[in-house]
Amino acid sequence: MATPTFDQLLEAGCHFGHLKRKWNPAMAPYIFMERNGIHIIDLYKTAAKIEEAANALKQIAKSGRKVLFVATKKQAKEAIAEKAASVGMPFVIERWPGGMLTNFPTIRKAVKKMTTIDKMTKDGTFDNLSKREKLQITRQRAKLEKNLGSIADLSRLPSALFVVDVMKEHIAVAEANRLGIPVFGIVDTNSNPENVDYVIPANDDASKSIEVILDAVCSAMAEGLEERKVEKIDAPEDKEEGETAPKRRRVRRNEAPKEAVAEVVVEETSAPAAE
Repeated sequence: MATPTFDQLLEAGCHFGHLKRKWNPAMAPYIFMERNGIHIIDLYKTAAKIEEAANALKQIAKSGRKVLFVATKKQAKEAIAEKAASVGMPFVIERWPGGMLTNFPTIRKAVKKMTTIDKMTKDGTFDNLSKREKLQITRQRAKLEKNLGSIADLSRLPSALFVVDVMKEHIAVAEANRLGIPVFGIVDTNSNPENVDYVIPANDDASKSIEVILDAVCSAMAEGLEERKVEKIDAPEDKEEGETAPKRRRVRRNEAPKEAVAEVVVEETSAPAAE
């Protein structure tokens, strides 16, 4: 896992905050200075926070749980879609469906509807419909795919949320807070970090800044997934070795004559306790 260096963060423009008049005082610990009316973020703190978040996300990925990536702003959409897909994680880049976490069963019903339409297309039911019905179903499928296609594999609530711009995605953050789901977020100087469990203080408006942070966290998650694969390969071998000995012993006991078994029991019960 490679945490971005100070120079890499500087080059990506992670240090640029918002105008001083737009700042949130809760972000004061992460602000280094003010220049020309703009707040400058302390990149040493940013690097430390990226490492902390990356380590936590690596453990989540290693345990086989899901992290939901959320970014509906133009600058972050492509980067989120690419990076989240590379580690097999669900993401939301179009519009946050209200109640997606707090009313999760309803969202799952919508995803199942999408699967039902696909099934209709395959088994020939779709061909028997009228032209108008076909058009309506096709449009409905396209809309569902656009909004929920990226979370089709999310069968249960995610174990964590990764948010770009916690101010814009405040509904997603509020839902996660309500359910006790940890929130990882790129937080700019105009946002409130209090509702975020893992704060990454950085510029959330520049695509380069978002990409460099996503690269770091997603590479850490990829490492976690790789370690999980290795452990899975090793685990069955250990299990087999542990199970073979008792099985052989049980067979010998069962095949032994009843008198012999009785003698063993008498010997075990009458034997003096070891000092």
